[in-house]
Amino acid sequence: MREIYVQAGQPGSIIAVAEDGRLAEYLLDGENRAAESVYLGKVERVVPGMKAAFLDIGQEKNGFLPLEERSQSLTLPRLQAGMTVLVQVKKDAQGSKGAFLTRDVTLCGEYVILMPLNRYVGVSGRVEGEEPREAMRALGLRIAQGRFGLVMRHSAPGAAEEVIREEIASLLEKWETIRKAAPTAHAPSVLYAPRDLLDSVVADYRPRGIDRFITNDPAAAHRLSGIAPVTLAGDDMMALSGLEKQRDRALRRQVWLRSGGTLVIDRCEAMTVIDVNTAKFTGQRDLEETILQLNLEACGEIARQVRLRNLSGIILIDMIDMEAEESRQRVLEELKQCFAADRVKTVIHGFTSLGLIEMTRKRSRLPLADEWTAPCSACGGEGRVMRKEEGHG
Repeated sequence: MREIYVQAGQPGSIIAVAEDGRLAEYLLDGENRAAESVYLGKVERVVPGMKAAFLDIGQEKNGFLPLEERSQSLTLPRLQAGMTVLVQVKKDAQGSKGAFLTRDVTLCGEYVILMPLNRYVGVSGRVEGEEPREAMRALGLRIAQGRFGLVMRHSAPGAAEEVIREEIASLLEKWETIRKAAPTAHAPSVLYAPRDLLDSVVADYRPRGIDRFITNDPAAAHRLSGIAPVTLAGDDMMALSGLEKQRDRALRRQVWLRSGGTLVIDRCEAMTVIDVNTAKFTGQRDLEETILQLNLEACGEIARQVRLRNLSGIILIDMIDMEAEESRQRVLEELKQCFAADRVKTVIHGFTSLGLIEMTRKRSRLPLADEWTAPCSACGGEGRVMRKEEGHG
């Protein structure tokens, strides 16, 4: 059962996603997010040695734009200092790094991702089965006809062709508005702001199923009423539902599993490391079976913690060592299944030569810890303290 909580407040709303009563996401919509926004930026300098340019897009730090895009069907002019360039933010600025930019603009809908500047047509990796994938790609090619690029999203196979065509037409209208505004706009300026957080969450979870909305905001209740049943609640809904306590537990380093095992989660500058420990779990079968059952249980909690904490980039998982290759493959398959509900792109790469599971997850927002805690001044920033609640709604 999936429930979405929407608590209005100042400086913004809190959106929580609970699955079978357990918190899966806890999102703050109080800060200005630039990801997916389209800007007219100005090239400040080109650094050939880094194969990148730095652009002024009106933020505190200049954005980072690679000189070469991944798409082979995209042809772009050579960048020079002083040029004005249409760019989109792929990753928000974080820490000492400015926003990561791209010239390959994408506009995201519920069923498709429109790529107006390139001609690639593909299908989301979440669409399973050779026949559905081929059908979706054929539909994309038939609609695009070499005029633009498309990625058919996970929800596309369940939608009628007419509905998909209508969404593409709407996205093309948005692109035309952006394209026409660029020649007369002042650089730097925002030409397109993406859908708000609530729309994004609802669009991502509708294909997966939403059973109920709970909100203290009558306007949000009216907005969501046609999607799933809506329950109006009080202003302390997050506390009364126990979601705040679950959020606070997700800020700790150690997580207890129901069997008595533990996860230890450490964020580093370059990656996140998750260690699985037996702790109080002893099992009742032979050693290999005991270890396998604990690792399988850990998969579900790892997926939930990664989503809830919004961990991204490189993630290394140190499962308890398994001797049998069959056991290792079962754990990998279980981990993939557990991440199937994640609306953020995640790739399980497999075991490294050291026996660690390597995975990557796309950076979309600030980690939960960065939204709700701040570096502790008393210990030189090595620890963290809770931000004032009144500053978070």
